[in-house]
Order: sequence, then C-alpha cells, then structure tokens
Amino acid sequence: MVSPLDAKLSTLLGGRTASAFERNLGLVTVADLLAYYPRRYARRGELTNLAALPVDENVTIVAEVLDVRERPMRQRRGSIVEVRIGDGAGVLTLTFFNQPWRARELQPGSRGIFAGKVTDYRGAKQLAHPDYELFGAREEADAEAARAWAELPIPIYPATSAVASWQVQKAVGVVLDAIPPLDDPIPAELRRGRELLDYARAIELVHRPHDDADWRLARETLRFHEAFLLQAALLQQRARLRSLEAVPRLPGPLSARFDAALPFTLTDDQRRVGEQIAAELAQPAPMNRLVQGEVGSGKTLVALRAMLAVADSGGQSALLAPTEVLAVQHVRSIVRALGPDLAAELRPTLLTGGMGAAERRKALLATISGSARIVVGTHALLGEKVDFLDLGLVVVDEQHRFGVDQRETLRRKGLRPPHVLVLTATPIPRTVAMTVFGDLDVSTIRELPAGRRPIESHVVPLAERPGWIGRVWERTAEELAEGRQAFVVCPAIEAAVPEDDGAPDDATRDDTAPAPAPPAAPPEPGPLVGAREGPDASETVLAGAAAPRAAVLDVLESLRRTPAFAGRRIEALHGRLPAEEKEAVMRAFAAGDVDVLVATTVIEVGVDVPNASTMVVLDADRFGVSQLHQLRGRVGRGSVPGLCLFVTGAPAGSLARERVEAVASTLDGFELAQRDLELRQEGDVLGSVQSGRRSSLRLLRVARDGDLIAEARALAAGVVEADPGLERHAALREALTRRLDESERDFLAKA
Repeated sequence: MVSPLDAKLSTLLGGRTASAFERNLGLVTVADLLAYYPRRYARRGELTNLAALPVDENVTIVAEVLDVRERPMRQRRGSIVEVRIGDGAGVLTLTFFNQPWRARELQPGSRGIFAGKVTDYRGAKQLAHPDYELFGAREEADAEAARAWAELPIPIYPATSAVASWQVQKAVGVVLDAIPPLDDPIPAELRRGRELLDYARAIELVHRPHDDADWRLARETLRFHEAFLLQAALLQQRARLRSLEAVPRLPGPLSARFDAALPFTLTDDQRRVGEQIAAELAQPAPMNRLVQGEVGSGKTLVALRAMLAVADSGGQSALLAPTEVLAVQHVRSIVRALGPDLAAELRPTLLTGGMGAAERRKALLATISGSARIVVGTHALLGEKVDFLDLGLVVVDEQHRFGVDQRETLRRKGLRPPHVLVLTATPIPRTVAMTVFGDLDVSTIRELPAGRRPIESHVVPLAERPGWIGRVWERTAEELAEGRQAFVVCPAIEAAVPEDDGAPDDATRDDTAPAPAPPAAPPEPGPLVGAREGPDASETVLAGAAAPRAAVLDVLESLRRTPAFAGRRIEALHGRLPAEEKEAVMRAFAAGDVDVLVATTVIEVGVDVPNASTMVVLDADRFGVSQLHQLRGRVGRGSVPGLCLFVTGAPAGSLARERVEAVASTLDGFELAQRDLELRQEGDVLGSVQSGRRSSLRLLRVARDGDLIAEARALAAGVVEADPGLERHAALREALTRRLDESERDFLAKA
C-alpha cells in the first residue's frame, strides 16, 4: 500500500506550483512539504523590529502601512509607488515601479506580511517589489474572538525570492486538508511512555497551531521522531555490517617481535584500545571501529599493531592519508617503528598521485602481488588500477578529510569485507558520535605518552594591538637562537589563492573580519611584547595583517627580509609544490637544515619534528577550532616546551575571535570539540556535511539535544534488537525508507 506521504505534490497543488516548490525549495513529495517546518511564528498584532533587519538578505516581516505616495519617474515614463511601513519605531520603504494599483491596495493602517530583499538606498532600508499578504479586517462582535484571531500564531517558513512564506503556508493547508490520516512510525508504547502527540496531530499543530503551546509540543514530538528514526537506521546498519563475513586476523610472530622491540611502554589507553581492536579482528565479522584521541596520543601506533595482526594472517593493510606530506610521513614513521628487519619483510609501500611513472608501477606491482603488506597512500589508492591480493584492513587517517564514497571505494577492493579502522585526532562530542558515527564502535585515547611537554598558547589580537606582530617575530627568533625550529602557517598560498591540498572546513568561517588599521599611536606592550617593536614590522606584509589573507609566498619573502631572521634558512611548503619538492623540504626541516617552515595546512596532521618548538598561525580566525588544535599539536613533541601564537585581526567579541580564544584557553581537545559544537550551533548531523545534499533532519540540534538523542538511541536499540527487520513495525520501516532516501541510505551503508 502506497503511503499518502509518498504522493507527488503535483497531484495536489498543480503542476506549476509543484514545479516552483521543487525548483526553489527542493520539495517533491507530500512528505517533503510536511517536513518543511516553520522557522518561527508571528502574530497579526505583533510587529517586526525593522531596525534590526540585515541588508542584502531576504526577509519575511510583519508590519503596518504608514503612508503611501505615488510620483512620476524622472528619467522615463511611468510612476513609482513608495509605501512606508513601520513597527512603531523603525520605518522601511516598499518601492513599486509602474504598478499604480498598489497605492489603492496598501491603505494606511493595514497590516500584513511583507517579503523581499533588504537593500540600502541613500542610507535608508527598502524592499523593491516585495511580495506581501495583508491580513484583512476582522469585525466579529465578539471581542474575545477578535483578540484570539489577532494572536493566532502565523507560521513563517524559510522562503526564497520565488516562493514566499505564505505560499508555503497555503500549500501546506491544501495538503493537510486532502490527505487521509497518517500512520505513526513510533511504536504506541514508546509514544505513551514519553507522552508524545501522535504523528498526524504533531504535523497538524506544527503547521496550524492555535497557540504557542501547540507548536511547542508538536516540535518536541517531531524532534524525537527525527532522533528515533536516525538511531534506528544507524542501528540497523550496524547490525547489517556485523552480519557480513570477514576473515579473522590473529596476531602471531610478527606482532610478538614488534611488541618485544618497543623501546617504551604502551600507555594504559593504548593497551586497552589495542585489546579491543585485537578482539574484533579475531572475529569472522568485519570490525568497524573509530579511534579518537588527542594529538600525539599514539593512535598511529595502535593502528600499526592492528596492521601487524593482519600481516600475521597473510593479509594486507591500506592506510588512506589526506595529503602527500602526511602519507610520506606515515611511511617514514612506520619504517622507523618496525625496524630494518620487520620493514624488509612487510615492505611498507607509498602510493601517491605525485609519484613518477616508474615508481608508481613498482608500487602497484608490490600492492597487487601482495609483497607489500602495508600500503600507504592518498586518493591515489582509490584508482581503478590499484588492486590488492588480500586486503584485510582499511585504516582511514583523519576521517573528516574524506568523503564517504572514497572510503567505500577502498573498502570494496577487498575480496571479502575488510576490517575498517577510522582514526581521528579531532575529538568528537558524545552526541556527534551517536549520530554521524552511530553505526561504528568508538574507542577513545585520552592519555598522552610520557615525556610530552606542555604547549603555551597565546592570542595575538591585532585588531586592538597591531604593533604586537613585531614581538611575534622577535619571540620566534629567540626560539631559533636556542637551536630550535618554527612553523609559520598561513591560510593561503598566495594572494587570493587558498590552500588546495584538502584542508578541512570544519567551522563556520568568518571571512568578513576586517584587517586591523595601522596604529594611531605607539602600541602598548603586553604579555608577548618587549620594550620595542620588531624591525621592519610596519614595512612588510607581516605588519598588522594588512592583506585580506596571509599568504605563504608573501610571508616567505617578508620573513627573509626581516633582520631578526638574518642568516636563517626559511622555506615554503604547500599543496601546489611537486611531490619531490615537498618531500625534499620536509626532509630538510626534519633534519634541522631548515629553521622556519612557512606552510599551509599541509602540515596540520602527522608531521613530527621534535625540535620544532614554535607555531605561529597567521589569520588564525580563518581556521576552524579543530584545525587550530591540530596545528598546535605540531610543536612540543620533543624535550622542549611548545609555544603557539595565534595571530588574528578578528575584532573582540566576534565569533571568529571566540573560536581562536577558545583554542588558546585549553589543551583539552575533548573540551574544545564540545566548545566548537556550541559555537557553531551545528544542527545538520547527517545532511550536506556528510552526504553533500539537504538532510532529512530539521529540528535536532546536536549541542542541545544530547540527552534526547541518547534516550532515542536506547529506545531504538530495544526495538531493533527485538525486531531486526522491523516486520512488526511496518510504519517505522516505511518511515525509514522515506525519511532516509536513497542517497542518505547509501551514505549510511558506506559510513
């Protein structure tokens, strides 16, 4: 039986309206429209604060007509109707060209909803040719009824210039009046236990509430629906993955030799997570585990021990890294960790897109023949010509840098489903782990190896203290004088050319932060500032971050001209360099032959140079919280403490500045992950971020709804465990099919 929710909108609204809804809002079916919830509610008696309207944005407002004026145009034939509307304090002008009937329709004193794009004309805000709907008169003798009508909540929907909010409202009304009763996907006993509305009633009240209590209760019910359906889908997927048949992989002589030769003792967390992984590798079902841990906590070592267990059983492991720099670094560190004998037996092999033809052929042959037991590569591992003899383990490093399709492409190269181990140094808040990674088992490594030195972090606020940039370079030069090395990180390669090596965009970027103006007076000294400014500070691109975006090539030349760095070797590293040049620069830096490395985020993860003590991040507000935390983790990895200077021109109190200050305030990545979530107010836990399209989720907010998500997961687990195929829960089964459409189901199958 076909659900009324699956009906096309064209069958109820007509072809023209349905086409407009699909083209402008992406709504195709009845289910799509009914899940297009109002973003807020207004009242006929309530006016919008016009003074707060943002320029150049589409708005929907409630206002009163103040006066109307019609005048002829000066340069051409025709007339202009100018209508002033107000909220009792502010005034907005509506402008209509050659539409004289507007003057008769928009009478002073009438109220309505007005929608359009706010523009600025000679210092005054206006809407040109806005859409509107007037409320009309209400003349009931019953004053109480008139008051109720004036206070009836009006749903305001997300709208576009082509589809106004009230057009959505009318379409929803037509659909609600036409469709039969809707089945509820939430089992009745769960609904009663949580005192939820039934689904049909919740849909009715979220779109046509009689008072505020109606829509609030409806939204609570629908929020639980979203959490429950998502968790049921993830738990079903988890059960499906566990039903597949994999080759058990048991540790043997190779693993024993490696462990016996370790020059240090594993941390308790490394040992515990290693035991979890070993137990799952030994099972005939594929492991699907996410290991999250602080920067430098030893996740790669845990992954290497898993690779050795696979090699002991004759299998191969593939490690997918996001950049060539990191892939090369992984091969180098794996060879060093294995030692010459084990490395000769396992033949760790590098495969990247920047390799020469002969070198690439050699790597492909080692991979397909099985002689390379460990293959490390970038996206090149995903190529059609890359085949494995016996792929037993897929390791994905820095999972947020890859799409789901890329991970699935690599997994499918196994003759039988390989085990999968996903690593991330970006700690994941509990609620995100339950949502985006709800079908994976999650392990956490919090403990850092002995000997790691603390990192001192400071914000350099150029918006208020532009002269402090001189002290940044003096302080860096002082570290160099102690025989140490430094990173300088920029968000771009050259002016107007951002980094192109796959850096993540894990935060809402604020690219509008103004560059600080030159100081009007000598700068005041502060915690990082000595008695004088650095020489040349005001003459180079380094002073005050005058450029829109600090760029590697500009900063490189400026530093080379700065007297404080006279005699120092300063080199650049970025994603556009040829692979062999990147490798040569990194080798020189690791060997101590380069004093300062000016780079983009290609050095964000995996780069391990114990002698590097200083990290300067220019335009730090251009990076996300997790990126800044990752970058900071490149220093303090040896016997000397680390120093991290976050240079930012973002003004105090801005969201961009808050992100930078949050990172500087703590070294705890898990605390930062939660803080980042709160700053971003991330509500899309499944949609465009992961699958590249609009999500089926509308009301869940990860930062706010953690307890609800946890409760929904526990309840969904009971239902799925008792009825894995949902044979006794037909409405839930249909809802999962509908709400998690084909592309999202594909996403879940690959995650």
